[in-house]
Amino acid sequence: METHFSKEDEIYMKRAIELAKKGLGWVNPNPLVGAVIVKDGRIIGEGWHRKYGELHAERDALLRCGESTEGATIYVTLEPCCHYGKQPPCTQAIVEAGIKRVVIGSMDPNPLVSGKGVKFLEEHGIRVCGCLCNQECMEMNYVFFHYINKKEPYVVMKYAQTLDGKIATYKGLSKWITGSEARENVHKDRYRYAGIMVGVGTVISDDPMLDCRSEAIANPHNPVRIICDSRLRTPADSRIVKSAGQIPVIIATCITDKERICQYENAGCDVITTSPCEGHVNLTELMSKLGERGIDSIILEGGGTLNWAALKAGIVNRVQIYIAPKIFGGESSKTAVEGQGVESPADAYVLKNKCVKCIGDDIFIEGEM
Repeated sequence: METHFSKEDEIYMKRAIELAKKGLGWVNPNPLVGAVIVKDGRIIGEGWHRKYGELHAERDALLRCGESTEGATIYVTLEPCCHYGKQPPCTQAIVEAGIKRVVIGSMDPNPLVSGKGVKFLEEHGIRVCGCLCNQECMEMNYVFFHYINKKEPYVVMKYAQTLDGKIATYKGLSKWITGSEARENVHKDRYRYAGIMVGVGTVISDDPMLDCRSEAIANPHNPVRIICDSRLRTPADSRIVKSAGQIPVIIATCITDKERICQYENAGCDVITTSPCEGHVNLTELMSKLGERGIDSIILEGGGTLNWAALKAGIVNRVQIYIAPKIFGGESSKTAVEGQGVESPADAYVLKNKCVKCIGDDIFIEGEM
């Protein structure tokens, strides 16, 4: 595989990255992929993976070409697939289209591809160059790379707090800690990830919908709503249960009583039973079962109890914190992470690759575990 690129190559790959991001919220558990076809210094076709089950980026771009692709170059953010899945292999389409050069942004870690796509193309006389804009292409698909390797969802723990670390007043009131700009950003992330998970306490106290209501996104995609409910206390008349026919709901529990489970299943909910872990849902086991259902990512919007359980179970991959310039005070006011906590400062959970920025009047901190 060649590794030499021109400035023009980088321009076209950045355009492919831009196109790939149009698939956010629609392609899970597939990766975000964009493609640009260039001939005689002109873009003659563009495409991206638009929705799970639909054409891959390469075939989408080829379909939209207005002229012959014989001798053209295709820029694609991820190594072209070479196996049959929901769609036929893209490598075959590239060969049949007469493409003579393929520029790749990142390799595909999927064992079904993983270098086999490059090998197939080169065996058919096509020049393959990679990996251009590799860091950007990798960062764009951090969810996919995690899921394809672990077969479990990528978990983002998100919470909003005051300067003194409170997520509610001493009376339990939390609307609203942050401003409208921060709340809009939260809804954009709900659109991006496949699922949103809370504890049953949040459902009982707030009766949330947990849907995506972004004004910036037309026809937003709603995540699967997941409730950790060890003892099946989710109210049957809650908004989540009543809307299960429109937006999918998964209830995770330790209860095995079929009659109680049927009440929720009859309302349209999917009930997952795990073995108990200290009397609660086994989060490690739950992640495995959610991965089997094709849920590649979760934004965790639980309270302090669930947040601590998730950290303790080692399922958290990323943390997002919104800090409002306010002070609530209150010895009994809830904090974002409760439970026993760590014994020593040396045992603290530490973030790496941190990002800090202002969103409206609030401070946003994001980092990987």
